[in-house]
Amino acid sequence: AYAAQARAGKVDGHAKPVADQPFPAVLRIDAQFGFAYPALDLMIERLPDIARAQGIAVAAIHKSHHAGVMGLTVEKLAEAGLAAMMFANAPAAMAPWGGRRPMFGTNPIAFATPIGDGDPIVIDLALSKVARGKIMAAKQKGVPIPDDWALDADGNPTTDAVKALEGTMVPAGGVKGAALAMMVEMLAAGLTGAQFGHQSSSLFDDKGAPPALGQMVIAIDPVAVGGAGIIDHLRYIADEIALEETVRLPGRRGQNARRDAEIQGLDIEDDVIAAIEAIK
Repeated sequence: AYAAQARAGKVDGHAKPVADQPFPAVLRIDAQFGFAYPALDLMIERLPDIARAQGIAVAAIHKSHHAGVMGLTVEKLAEAGLAAMMFANAPAAMAPWGGRRPMFGTNPIAFATPIGDGDPIVIDLALSKVARGKIMAAKQKGVPIPDDWALDADGNPTTDAVKALEGTMVPAGGVKGAALAMMVEMLAAGLTGAQFGHQSSSLFDDKGAPPALGQMVIAIDPVAVGGAGIIDHLRYIADEIALEETVRLPGRRGQNARRDAEIQGLDIEDDVIAAIEAIK
């Protein structure tokens, strides 16, 4: 889908993001209607020094694209010794609580913090009950979905993936998830000057104008706010939580899977290869 959008000009695959620092703790990045990743790389390059100098720093990215796996972005900041939060908006797929008009995307939130030696704690979640990609996969395979994943255009629960994509996603946690999705929309699009979800074109096809989405990243120097020994304090609570054998700390599954993939390689499904071949 990304490559098709680049070929159609919906996203500029050669765009170079531009950054300015209007205030000591603020980094503004214009992604220039390109992919989000160069803008995020620029943020990773510059934001840690600003956060260490000021104690806290914020990066506001606009004219951007899909934020990808945000846990990887905040994990890089945690590896640089910072606690980080990230918010991103997406094309509209969820309605405000009580409504039927899609206004918010699945609007993910990510968080990471160092805990000393070992892997950082990494939390990465979308605010829909399930990822929209799962419904798209069900549509492609022609199989039904559970009736609590999405609503049809009339606001009724549906097991039909096609009707689900024409309707809205169910927010995680009901009214609370819908409120959080609105919060992310305000942070990632409202405050950055990016397009709101209902203004943005789809990330799944090559039709329409650039999505022009937004991302906001907040990086905090733990020592600046907690003083010496704060990393030991963070390690204590992580260790305490992990005392139960059945508990898995957030981020560990992805970190272990990544290490396995680096050694064993990746399996790529035939239909993905076929889709790539079709747009060469």
